[in-house]
Amino acid sequence: MLTAAKTLSGLMGLCVGDALGVPVEFTSRAERVKSPVTKMLGYGTWNQPPGTWSDDSSLTFCLAESLCRGYSLDAIAKSFWRWYKAAYWTPRGEIFGIGENTYAVMMRLNQGVSPLQAGGTSEMSNGNGSLMRILPMAYCHKTLTFSELISRVHDVSAITHAHPRSQMACGIYTSIAVALLEESNPQAAYLQGLNKIQAIYSVPKFVSETPHFARVFSGEIAQLPVEAINSEGYVIDTLEASLWCLLNSSSYAEAVLKAVNLGGHTDTTAAVTGGLAGIYYGTEGIPQQWMNQIARKQDIINLARRFAAAVYS
Repeated sequence: MLTAAKTLSGLMGLCVGDALGVPVEFTSRAERVKSPVTKMLGYGTWNQPPGTWSDDSSLTFCLAESLCRGYSLDAIAKSFWRWYKAAYWTPRGEIFGIGENTYAVMMRLNQGVSPLQAGGTSEMSNGNGSLMRILPMAYCHKTLTFSELISRVHDVSAITHAHPRSQMACGIYTSIAVALLEESNPQAAYLQGLNKIQAIYSVPKFVSETPHFARVFSGEIAQLPVEAINSEGYVIDTLEASLWCLLNSSSYAEAVLKAVNLGGHTDTTAAVTGGLAGIYYGTEGIPQQWMNQIARKQDIINLARRFAAAVYS
C-alpha cells in the first residue's frame, strides 16, 4: 500500500544515510574530498560492519514504535531509556558513540524527571540530537491540526533538547517533511514548509531565535556555496546542511553521499538528509544494494508496516 511505502521510504532513507556516514564520522571535509564515500563501507570510526546504523536510527525507530501505540511522551521517553539500558532497537545489540548530553538526559529520566523537564535548555544544549530522530512525527499530520502537530514535535524534542532553537529546527524540518509527504517536490516542499511554519514562530518564545534561522528562512539555502555549509553537531548546521544536500541533488544517492562527504557529523547529516530524500524518491530510489546491507532490514520493514497501520488507520 502507498502509505506503508511512504513510512518505509522515510525510515529506510534515514537509516541508510546514517549507515553510510557511521564509518567516517568525525573525519574532515578535506579527507572526504580526497577520498569520497561512494558506497556502503564498514569499520572505520566505530569499527562496525557495513550496514551498521547509529543512535540516530535507533531513537527514530523507538519513536516510530511508540507512536504505533498512540502518542505518549512518557512512553516515548521510556523507549529511549530502554534503548540506553537494554540496547533496544540497536543494529547489533550494543550502543556506541553516545554523547554527553544524551547520557545526562538518560540519567535524569532514570531519576524520575518528567520527559518535558529532562532535556537541556541552555544555549549549549543545541546539538542535533532531537532533529536526528524527529522524522516519525511528520507522519502524524493526517490526524492532527498543523499547530497541534508542531506543538507535539516541540515536546518530543524537549525530551532531550528543550531549548527553543532545537524545537524550532525540529518544527521546520517536520513542516518540510509534511509537504514532501503531500507530494511536493523538494524545492516546493522547502518553501511550503517555511511558509506554513512562520506564523507559529512569530510568538515571543520563538521570535528571538529567528535570526539564527535567517539562512533557512531566506528560501535560498540551496544557493549557498559548499564552503558556507557547516556539518558539525550544531542543530542549525545539520538543518542547513540537510536542506542544502537535498535541494542540490537529483537522486537519493546523490543527496546522502553529498551529506556524508561534507565530513564532520557524517551519520547525522546523512540521516537527516536521507529521511527527506527517502520520502521524495521512495524506496525504489534507494540503491537496493545499500538496503540489502542494512542490519535488521526486515525488522525495519515490519516496523514501517505497523507504523503505517497506526498513523493512517
